[in-house]
Amino acid sequence: MLKKIRHTLLAAAAAGSVGGTALAATPMTLQDYLALSGPAPTRHVPYGVAPSQFAELFQPAGAGPFPVAVIIHGGCWTREFGGITQMRNMAGDLARQGIAVWNVEYRRYDEAGGGYPGMYHDVATAIDRLRTLAPEHQLDLARVVLVGHSAGGHLAQWAGARARLPRSSPLYVADPLPVPVVISLGGLADLRHEQALIKTSCDRDMAQLAGVASAARPDIFSDTSPAEMLPAGVRTVLIHGEHDTIAPLRAGQDYARRAIAAGDAAEVLVLPGGSHYDEVAATSPCWAIVAAQIRKALGI
Repeated sequence: MLKKIRHTLLAAAAAGSVGGTALAATPMTLQDYLALSGPAPTRHVPYGVAPSQFAELFQPAGAGPFPVAVIIHGGCWTREFGGITQMRNMAGDLARQGIAVWNVEYRRYDEAGGGYPGMYHDVATAIDRLRTLAPEHQLDLARVVLVGHSAGGHLAQWAGARARLPRSSPLYVADPLPVPVVISLGGLADLRHEQALIKTSCDRDMAQLAGVASAARPDIFSDTSPAEMLPAGVRTVLIHGEHDTIAPLRAGQDYARRAIAAGDAAEVLVLPGGSHYDEVAATSPCWAIVAAQIRKALGI
């Protein structure tokens, strides 16, 4: 099935279009990504006292209730490579399509309180904060999708699986907001098996992302790596650019095989002509594929 999907999309690439949309002639670069921007959010919502503990709400025009896309930026878990500002590009486009967007910022490994466990606490707290915002902003929390890019793909997949966390984990919460679908855009989610890839692509060591082992927590991946938390009980859509060298297609395929073997639903899609950065740019021709998957996940 994975080969069939890939071959179908690559054939469309050769024809010059997917779903009637012309494909990118030149894959986006890091510089193109860093130049992305979008409209100002409807509301800036702090969920903690640290500078990076906030999220942005993009509320569509008109009357709700609105389905919600929670988007989590990447950037190799560091402040160095942009983040929430670039994600406003896709947030603005989704809001124009009638989808409320919750654009999450969090403390990265090189910020005070970031890494393990703070980074995970931030993502979880931000997502669960939607419950308090829903009545005022007409948010339909029965229709929520998590969308994460790169390092944010890891955090989105982790958030989708956190109901599986053991009570012994410092990251455990009793009643996390349930999310039925996670869309990972060039995600780096299997911390244990992709250590070499994460080191090559992001120059990150596992202690920066997953903490250090202790007698109480001998396996640092048990509560940080989504691949160790399967089955998560969610459907995962793993989308990779054809030319993504940071999180190549093989990484998504390997994760999908593990998820399916554990009993979860998972599928892999390729963005023909796309890079690691076309995955999150509403200005890229590849966006038609990504946006269609978000609408599908929300029942639109």
